[in-house]
Amino acid sequence: MAEHADRPAYPVGLRLNGRRVVVVGGGQVAQRRLPALIAAGADVTLVSPSATPSVEAMADAGEIRWERRRYAEGDLTDTWYALIATDDDAANEAASAEAERTRTWCVRSDDAEAATAWTPATGRSEGVTVAVLTAGAHGRDPRHSAAVRDAIVEGLRDGSIAAPHHRTRTAGVALVGGGPGDPDLITVRGRRLLAEADVVIADRLGPRDLLDELPPHVEVIDAAKIPYGRYMAQEAINNALIEHAKAGKAVVRLKGGDPFVFGRGMEEAQALAAEGIPCTVVPGISSSISVPGAAGIPVTHRGVAHEFTVVSGHVAPDDARSLVDWAALAKLRGTLVLLMAVDKIGAIARTLVEHGRAPETPVALVQEGTTAAQRRVDATLATVAERVAAEDVRPPAVIVIGAVVEVGVNHG
Repeated sequence: MAEHADRPAYPVGLRLNGRRVVVVGGGQVAQRRLPALIAAGADVTLVSPSATPSVEAMADAGEIRWERRRYAEGDLTDTWYALIATDDDAANEAASAEAERTRTWCVRSDDAEAATAWTPATGRSEGVTVAVLTAGAHGRDPRHSAAVRDAIVEGLRDGSIAAPHHRTRTAGVALVGGGPGDPDLITVRGRRLLAEADVVIADRLGPRDLLDELPPHVEVIDAAKIPYGRYMAQEAINNALIEHAKAGKAVVRLKGGDPFVFGRGMEEAQALAAEGIPCTVVPGISSSISVPGAAGIPVTHRGVAHEFTVVSGHVAPDDARSLVDWAALAKLRGTLVLLMAVDKIGAIARTLVEHGRAPETPVALVQEGTTAAQRRVDATLATVAERVAAEDVRPPAVIVIGAVVEVGVNHG
């Protein structure tokens, strides 16, 4: 049969669950392709005298059967799909010829034009599989296929490509951790839920720039709890979540950082559970780790700090409401990360020194971390109070105490 380079490939999805698939060759191509075949439920046999460590691990785990030998005639008997990926030209030709005779769909990594099937650039987003092939007059271009795939999948994930659901949506609330402030640091799932929301109840410390991308019909409620200023009481926030969810709306509670790291996320989840309202929790990147990292400070470092402790500093050490054992913290040798502690840092530093932490212990304050306004102020426990006053450091700021402050690269 004559070949026509301008003829497009016919797209089809193979249902390989429980069906025999043979992979010839255990190198990098097999390492990349095997996970998808395993996920599809295929009964995979690998024929190869050697394999990469990752492929060998799949065999050791029982995910595939490995016959440690070269290809032999008859290996493709009763096979539904074959992947030929060795560095032996003769073996590839022989296996491909057997596939042709047995009418087995066959992909060849060394010669796509000699194959009877091509592997598309594939991506997935919330149950949708995107498969892209380029071919025809301009030739087959796997890199272009991958670029198109990436653009489509990213658009589906972040909501920039509209793909309305035609099924009935279940009303409920998603507690979404928005990360430390940079809108690019929200999770893919969080951004997708935000794009699908009817109502967004947003914190001041959430990624505010994302709110500008919301469609006009989305109701945005400001739940900002500005220190010593106007604020929306937690009970009022809970009631707003419940009210809108019961009205059949898809509600996103957009919070800074992670919902469960000093974010009162569990209080909101409990209030929703008491009303029988479905609640999804989407973890976020906590500022306790990301903000120091953005300023070039590792919270742990080999030979310097084997632990880090995150503490809320909104209550002073001598306050009867404090739940923190400051004396015990002072005796730790690792990194101490303080959140919500700018106005209490003087009292905290004195307490740590009183209980044994060295006055010369390095301290870094990172204000507005990961945003365009980020800045870093360095001090020690002995000087931090006066430095905060002199530099007019204000919340939100993450405070890092420990030797790691002097290890990192100053990005601030």
